[in-house]
Amino acid sequence: MAVNLSDFMDWVVARNPAEEVFHQAVHEVAETVVPYINDNPIYEKIKVLERMAEPDRTISFRVSWADDNGDVQVNRGYRVQFNNSIGPYKGGIRFHPSVNQGVLKFLGFEQTFKNSLTGLPMGGGKGGADFDPKGKSQHEIMRFCQSFMSELYRHIGPNIDVPAGDIGVGGKEIGYMFGQYKRLTNSFEGVLTGKGMEYGGSLMRPEATGYGAVYFLENMLHHRNDAIEGKNAVISGSGNVATHAAEKILHRGGKPLTMSDSGGFIHQPGGFSQEQIDWIKKHKNQRGARISAYADEFSGSSYHEGSRPWGVECDLALPCATQNELNGDEAATLLSNGCMAVSEGANMPCDMDAIGKFLTAGVMYAPGKASNAGGVGMSGLEMSQNSARLHRTEDDLREALKKIMKDIHDACVDSGTISGDKVDYVRGANIAGFKKVADAMLAFGVV
Repeated sequence: MAVNLSDFMDWVVARNPAEEVFHQAVHEVAETVVPYINDNPIYEKIKVLERMAEPDRTISFRVSWADDNGDVQVNRGYRVQFNNSIGPYKGGIRFHPSVNQGVLKFLGFEQTFKNSLTGLPMGGGKGGADFDPKGKSQHEIMRFCQSFMSELYRHIGPNIDVPAGDIGVGGKEIGYMFGQYKRLTNSFEGVLTGKGMEYGGSLMRPEATGYGAVYFLENMLHHRNDAIEGKNAVISGSGNVATHAAEKILHRGGKPLTMSDSGGFIHQPGGFSQEQIDWIKKHKNQRGARISAYADEFSGSSYHEGSRPWGVECDLALPCATQNELNGDEAATLLSNGCMAVSEGANMPCDMDAIGKFLTAGVMYAPGKASNAGGVGMSGLEMSQNSARLHRTEDDLREALKKIMKDIHDACVDSGTISGDKVDYVRGANIAGFKKVADAMLAFGVV
């Protein structure tokens, strides 16, 4: 019997009530994968899509810690181990007040396909807590991370589940968690990625996600005999991904015009210089720092409070902040202003209406599971360096990242070409990511 998209989504929603972003992520994949399944009924016979939409396990736990006043605080921690058909669970840890089970299920589901596309042996998972690191002292963050890891360590390992950083979790937080894991297990192993260089980290990890989004964008443009050089780009976010995306756009001869945070965006007519990008990198490493301070530091720029950058005229757009940050109306504005290509640097930053407008207009649109995969690709290379006790050079890793992103692009072209040089990258990414995981599940039987 053929799979019916509406019936499948009714089943997903009924099993996962009030988890709208998870429903959105599953629908975005199912919309393109269901026709492929119906053309290959073996996948329906063993209910692969239904099994993919159900996490292997979801772990929820209390995180108790004491603040600097000695008052005990209670947060909730999670780890969603979604699918390990092609390798150990792999995905970040997010500390943010918005974290809940539905958000992490969306991220873990998306991670399964993203990791599959890298070609590396990594399954999909995600974790985090509803803890807000903003305004906290380093001692409070350390105590929270240690308490969080005191439960999480039972469920992870270098061949089981390898977490990394995400929103609210950078190098310092990874260090605190790795130190606690080492203390609890009395073992030194590559159980986290994004580590410091002193204790098993990899070169190129901070740059990888932002650079990767631009490498993917470059591959899309090259596929149509075009290039980044001379083009204007609007970028959202101002953290690790956004600043390195801006840097790589600059390296390729383009002009990055904007960056943002939750309070608004800055616009630098003529494009940011390397000095200005470096200033933002340094400034944003200070907890609680706001992007608005940039306009006070550099003349000729402007700050737009309470707004997002999608109204600025551009050729290229890179949403690099968070999920559903770009809606249908904003997509229409980008299109009317001449935007020709969109490369997502975050997880599902465009809502369904925006994606529909981009696809209808025929612009080049790269979904995050493809264009955002550079970070986890580099994490996979960190895992292999840890396992082999090896150290790779920056030049070697940069070339490896370029190859990973080109291979992902080529897989999307193979599965998503419509005609000539026109590619539906959503369809291509979903089918290419699905097929590898589904074939592994098929090989295992019903487990």
